[in-house]
Amino acid sequence: MTYTTRPSGADTAPPPREAPAAPGDTGVQESRPRKQRDPFFDNAKYFAILLVVMGHAIANVRSDVPFAKALYLFVYMFHMPLFIVITGYLSRNWTFSTGKARKLITHVGVPYVTFEIAYALFAWLAGGEKLEFSLLQPYWLMWFMCALFLWRLSTPVWQQVRWPLALAVVFSLLSYMSDLGGVFNIHRVLGLLPLFVLGLSLKPEHFEILKKPIARPIGAAVLAGGLAVAFFAKDRMSEDWVYWKNPYAELGVGNAAGTVMMSAMLVSAVVLVAAFLSVVPRKRHWFSALGATTLYTYLLHGFVIRLLDYTGWWESAWMHTLPGTFILIASSAVVGTALCAGPVVRTMNWALEPRMTWAFTPLRRPAGRPGGRPRNRPRQADHGHG
Repeated sequence: MTYTTRPSGADTAPPPREAPAAPGDTGVQESRPRKQRDPFFDNAKYFAILLVVMGHAIANVRSDVPFAKALYLFVYMFHMPLFIVITGYLSRNWTFSTGKARKLITHVGVPYVTFEIAYALFAWLAGGEKLEFSLLQPYWLMWFMCALFLWRLSTPVWQQVRWPLALAVVFSLLSYMSDLGGVFNIHRVLGLLPLFVLGLSLKPEHFEILKKPIARPIGAAVLAGGLAVAFFAKDRMSEDWVYWKNPYAELGVGNAAGTVMMSAMLVSAVVLVAAFLSVVPRKRHWFSALGATTLYTYLLHGFVIRLLDYTGWWESAWMHTLPGTFILIASSAVVGTALCAGPVVRTMNWALEPRMTWAFTPLRRPAGRPGGRPRNRPRQADHGHG
């Protein structure tokens, strides 16, 4: 499949990093200590975002390099579900409280609008494409911001129903039986919903199982087996399945066969996510802090990929070889790391983490405590996760 200006692949992006303070914060300090971040999840997000960048890079050479095609199929089977499960898990305490609702607007909604416009302008100025954008039709990788907004809004509902995961699976499988159109990329929103709800349903002890020493070799073996299966399936399976965005009819199967296949896709994704998490480093490393800012890489790396497309770099012969593929993989790691490093974060936080206190009414203080802590002030947590 050749690379197009709007590739059909999709990636999940990690949610935004921990903000220094909530929008509308008055600067009053809380007396209780701040909860320590778990480096395990930051490590997982860091390595997962490298897979996102790598997937977009090798997408352009997979038609000529069998290894790249198999690796692309393998990565797309689980890197998007991985982010969604982690996002759901770290969304367990999300409510409609004032501070958290404002963060949802400023850290998800506003960046969605900002980068929808930015990508449209970039495609027009650098790529010569027609200038157009629609907030109802997310551009390429922007679908995840839209999905995250809708999933987060639905969180309190899933926390109230008795069998949330089973209900989410039913919604997911039924959604592919009809063509729901492209508004809000709704097939992905509903199709991947079970993975978000799974994350909401998980508890810390579930991840402790994956941190046991015996889990690491088992997880490595599962990942190796998954890559081997991808080699077998690369010429036998349509890549459209791993994009999670097409109804069964467009995938060329009936509802019964499609339901079986999509169920198998969900199960495979969960197994590969668990295997990946089992090999993730547990302790804090130099890259752990970068895991809190992977949204920067997600939203910014698309400009790099597009620029190489517009300038014709993907047509270079050396890229369409096995050594060229390994160079692309290494380059993806460098680019992915650089885009979530401190200098980029400090330069771009106005767009990805705007405070926008001017846009909201002041947070009310508890009665009788003129100097006290604002009511409903959220605890410091990884936005998009916590």
